[in-house]
Amino acid sequence: MNSRARIGADAALLTSSISSCLVYRLEAIYVYPVKSLGGITLSEACLERRSLQYDRRWMLVDAQGQFVTQREVPALARLGTALQAGQLVIFEKERPAHQIGLPLAPPEKAMQPLMVQVWGDRCWALAYPPEINAWFSNYLRVEVQLVFMPHSTLRQVDRHYAPPKTPVSFADSFPYLLIGQASLDDLNQRLAQPVPMSRFRPNFVFSGGLPYEEDNWERFCIGEAHFLAVKPCARCTVITTDQDTGERSAEPLKTLATYRREGHRILFGKNALWTGEGSNRVHIGMLLTKGC
Repeated sequence: MNSRARIGADAALLTSSISSCLVYRLEAIYVYPVKSLGGITLSEACLERRSLQYDRRWMLVDAQGQFVTQREVPALARLGTALQAGQLVIFEKERPAHQIGLPLAPPEKAMQPLMVQVWGDRCWALAYPPEINAWFSNYLRVEVQLVFMPHSTLRQVDRHYAPPKTPVSFADSFPYLLIGQASLDDLNQRLAQPVPMSRFRPNFVFSGGLPYEEDNWERFCIGEAHFLAVKPCARCTVITTDQDTGERSAEPLKTLATYRREGHRILFGKNALWTGEGSNRVHIGMLLTKGC
């Protein structure tokens, strides 16, 4: 073995050794009840096959049933959400008193079925009445409808990455998104103006890993809950949107493109599935285990 190869092998061994000694800890849990609206930080959460409980079970669509996101309407970032006393509360971040409350258990029998589209997927949802839709349309100055995904709806995860009948909510593609805090820290060292984790809208944030280590994870546990890490997450213009103001800039997508590009994709974070094994609850402070 020549000296250059020996140095490379030694570096890989050192990286592997460091990784094996690290302790991984769950530092944050987020849910985003309405797709593309503000998220909620939780201290603990219930796992479901299609998502964390309440995560992206609601969505705004246009008159054709096509999903509406921050990609087209950045002002969605200025709407926050909260879980309060059995209600989903949606409010204007700049004027929190301007809000609307919806039961966490929607009155499904009183709602109308509507075929909606999320990317290439079409599935059934339940539509809210005009008076609810008007609150959103008036704020956004765009005609939209609010819909809910009932348990009876099966939106299938891409079968290249999941068995048949594996459900997903109104999330872009997968039920869960995992990001290491070290990955964001490394990115922020490259930026003139650091960005918060909220730009990337993860479900789970863990501490203790090496930057981008989650790229290579295949299986992991949070406490006793088992997950499959199935696909790196390809990022889009949403991460350039300030999640408080709705304003856009070139970063951090511009910088990520210089070192996190794979083909036509710019990667940050890892998509995951909950296997249903072990516990169905997670809380802040739990240890993560690789390869469990």
